[in-house]
Amino acid sequence: MSLWKAGTNLWDIQMKNLDGSTIPSPNERPVQAMVIALKKAKEPFCFFTRLHLKELTGLKARNLRQLSDILREAPDSVIYYHTHRFIEEHHYLIPEPPNDFAIWARDALVDEVLGERLASIDTFEFPTLESLKEKILGVIEECPASKRDQQDVPEGREFHFTKSVSIILPLPYAARDLKGFVEVLREVSTGCLYFHIFESRLRLGKGENDFSIWMRDKLGEAELAEKISHLDPYNYTLEGLRSLLIQLIEKRIK
Repeated sequence: MSLWKAGTNLWDIQMKNLDGSTIPSPNERPVQAMVIALKKAKEPFCFFTRLHLKELTGLKARNLRQLSDILREAPDSVIYYHTHRFIEEHHYLIPEPPNDFAIWARDALVDEVLGERLASIDTFEFPTLESLKEKILGVIEECPASKRDQQDVPEGREFHFTKSVSIILPLPYAARDLKGFVEVLREVSTGCLYFHIFESRLRLGKGENDFSIWMRDKLGEAELAEKISHLDPYNYTLEGLRSLLIQLIEKRIK
């Protein structure tokens, strides 16, 4: 049995047991959702986008030895291009394409085993481009030395090293709460999503996407930030990733 206690307005309605303990009001959840949706961050989240350009380095490899030697000295922009160009150029990753090194090993060197091993490298496991490069080099250097030195590809099938150049541009959008954030998230371009999810994590060396960092550090939404941080973005299209982010945030504020 329970008793209702009327307050001064609808939001004050409480339900109590006969022993005086409070039963959560049916109106409690809407109030909590409103508080969460409008909770203000210490600093606003400012949205950016990026333009992608590619630039040939002039370097090329005809065999695995040359590939590993050049790769060892290559800047991060080269590693980034050859492991992310499918997203940069086409904005999709389903089915997940292999990196360029895997494609070259399979098609130019006609080495299915090496191609498969390079393709199986999970980019999401690596917090930096340097650690990703070391993994790629490790796989290549496990091949026998004779194979790395002697198996040249035919002329015209060399691996051409290319680097990714990004131009970062500010957008006229900012959000201080989850409600405003999700409204902007619906409207921004996939280039904006790409920058804050992929480039911030690896290319800018943050080790995490910008959305999670802001939600945890500026908005105090540690649990939501953790859920977003653990999403493997390489398993989704950019639009699919947008939909999932919106779903997670709206679940939090409803």
